[in-house]
Amino acid sequence: MTRAAVGIALRPEHIQHLVSCPVKELWFEVRAEDHMGGGAGDPAQVEDLRNAGHEISLHGAGLSLAGTAQADPGRLAALKRLADRVEPILVSEHLAWPRLDGRCLPDLLPVPRTNEVLARCARNIGRVQDLLGRRILIENPVHYLDLRDHSWTETSFLSELSRRSGCGLLVDVNNVAVAAHNIGFIASEWLDAIPEGCVCEIHLAGHMPDPEGTLLVNSDDAPVSDQVWQLYRRLADRVGPRPTLIEGARSFATLMHERSRARNILDGEMALAA
Repeated sequence: MTRAAVGIALRPEHIQHLVSCPVKELWFEVRAEDHMGGGAGDPAQVEDLRNAGHEISLHGAGLSLAGTAQADPGRLAALKRLADRVEPILVSEHLAWPRLDGRCLPDLLPVPRTNEVLARCARNIGRVQDLLGRRILIENPVHYLDLRDHSWTETSFLSELSRRSGCGLLVDVNNVAVAAHNIGFIASEWLDAIPEGCVCEIHLAGHMPDPEGTLLVNSDDAPVSDQVWQLYRRLADRVGPRPTLIEGARSFATLMHERSRARNILDGEMALAA
């Protein structure tokens, strides 16, 4: 994958368009849990994409890296088997704790940024990386309310987590924009504070107001907003081109249009650097 490659999230309804898609350097993100055994994913679809010359990344949400318990050995083993079979270009995971006392929770719960949690996250990430034999990327979470008594700012927490564990960062620009609106910080300053060398991938997605109009919430149906495009250009201008993924359940044509827009931004950054 080149640094300017732009991909889209794999959706079953788009598969008929994807295998024969002639676009060069089009890669696809696969939800890891769907293909780890017992999931809804079709292994043949991933194989068809790989055979057609498209690269695959794995993105997970179930390792509970911020949780008090170590990652489930069975889940880790299944992820290892999947990674060995798919040979993904990137493996990423959310920074959250969706599991508690053996129960799987429906939400990616927020992380208190304390020294204890930082050390725990770094240990958990290290175990995962050791088992997989590869570096993983950690995605910044979205926020709908502000937790109190943090010991670290979010950007310093993520930067230190990367330093301690050796992981990279997946910067979801939409998550930054949504959180900035909901809890009151400046999104551009957040992006400016992330060290360039930590950023290994970027996500772009959509959002919309909640029914009461007070919060912004992530939405697979909403297009990438003008604000997110502006923030993306700002980040790419500072850190240079990075592999970028367009998320969402919009039409294939819409996703490909947004992909072209992202690619034009990255191509412009590469031209300036030349």
